[in-house]
Amino acid sequence: MKNHIHKGDIITVPAPAGGIASGEGAIIGNIFGIAAYSAAVGEPVELATTGVYQLPKATAAVLTVGARVAWDNTAKNINVPGAGRFPVGVATEAAGNGITSVAVRLDGVATVAA
Repeated sequence: MKNHIHKGDIITVPAPAGGIASGEGAIIGNIFGIAAYSAAVGEPVELATTGVYQLPKATAAVLTVGARVAWDNTAKNINVPGAGRFPVGVATEAAGNGITSVAVRLDGVATVAA
């Protein structure tokens, strides 16, 4: 296809306010991704939008394998879907209360929940 640009699993966007660290999650518009490297605010940064990543989790959240998960952009962690959180994928492992990280398969899209 002559109009194909790339697969889209990694995209380049300006780093968000405050910059971003390598491996950190970020919401840019309606895109959620994991930074491939650190970048200062406004600098180009590559975000991985698909794949499975170990991400910080809200300690009290209880997740089962296959559960929909959401990114809390204020706390910078994975939580259960809810108001003000951005659905980003599914848990690929169980993670109960007291667990501080969880493996997540990213969908490549983030739309804020009402």
